[in-house]
Amino acid sequence: MSGPDTIQPPLARARKAIVRAIVASAQPIAEPLVAIFLALVVGAVGITVFSGLLAGHSNFDIGLPAAAYLALLGGVASPNGITSTLNYSTPLILAGLGVGLGFKAGLFNIGGRGQFLFGTVGAMAVATTVGASQSSYITVPLALLAGAAFGAAAGFIPGFLKATSGAHEVVTTIMLNYVFVFVTYWAISGPLSLPNAHQPITADVTARNAALPIIFGDVQHPAYAGILLALAAVPIIWVLLYRTTLGFEIRSAGANPDAARYGGMKTNRLIVLTMSIAGLMSGLAGATTLMGVVQQIAPGYDTTVGFDAITVALLGRSNPVGILFSGLLLGAMRAGSQTMQVQAGVPAELVDALQAIILVFLVVNALRRWLDRRAAKRGSTPSVDAGAAQAAEGVA
Repeated sequence: MSGPDTIQPPLARARKAIVRAIVASAQPIAEPLVAIFLALVVGAVGITVFSGLLAGHSNFDIGLPAAAYLALLGGVASPNGITSTLNYSTPLILAGLGVGLGFKAGLFNIGGRGQFLFGTVGAMAVATTVGASQSSYITVPLALLAGAAFGAAAGFIPGFLKATSGAHEVVTTIMLNYVFVFVTYWAISGPLSLPNAHQPITADVTARNAALPIIFGDVQHPAYAGILLALAAVPIIWVLLYRTTLGFEIRSAGANPDAARYGGMKTNRLIVLTMSIAGLMSGLAGATTLMGVVQQIAPGYDTTVGFDAITVALLGRSNPVGILFSGLLLGAMRAGSQTMQVQAGVPAELVDALQAIILVFLVVNALRRWLDRRAAKRGSTPSVDAGAAQAAEGVA
């Protein structure tokens, strides 16, 4: 005999299953949004507290955070803010895709700074040696390819060291950052330096037919074609990760390297290949920045893109589409920071603080998920590398 009492339990279970499915599908989006919201709250508290401390009295300006954030949004919404957002976002998206790909493979690439700078050297080398004698239709693609190749070479080295000797990529990439920084300074001061210049400086890529074209805006506020490369790279990396055998192997090796080896996957080859692709993306970021925004470099040229890309990848949960939106977000924050400083009197460095706070909340979430998995598998004792891979997969 059937009745409400016999029908209710299956319906209740179905409702619970639907709720669990909705929560699971919303979690990848909810956690980054919560991290951003909490960072804004912490930033607002910091602005309020320091407004009183800097003024030398206890009358805190509680309206200053709102004024600062509104000025930040206003700076992004202006025509200059839009073009600046796209230019700032281009290297963040490209380098973020490389870092996110490494996360998927269980690799933590800290070498984005060196790979970015070495890619800049490759692009500048082509502009210096080839640009003057060729049209931009030849020089621009060659410079981009050289930047990507130099970045891939910079990523290959730590990947090869990890695959052959077990040297951890975090240590080797941090050390190699300094190597490539000084290689870049040597190249700028030596073979890439403009002859007869009063101080070491490279040629202007515009004069060498190696500047990226302007897709919209004017000469004072241009948006360069590098953003098109970043937008094209997003579906390419997505297809690589989720629609190819190589992508399946990368994700499998990141989730469980021991099982991947047992399944016949060549994990050492995957490590080298993944780190090389990650370096390629950072090198391409350096090339597009040189050929679009910077155009001429001198000793002392440096970047924070390599480290900002880690925040971009974590905020996007290592998904190419998520990385696209997180790169645009951080680029917009950079673009609006100067307007915030001028109109609200809040230092532009607040953006750096907000990014750092976002990163802290993201890492805390990743650590919490990893500890939950460890508690669920308390009977097993995974290795350090396996635990790191599982943590990276949890972030993704």
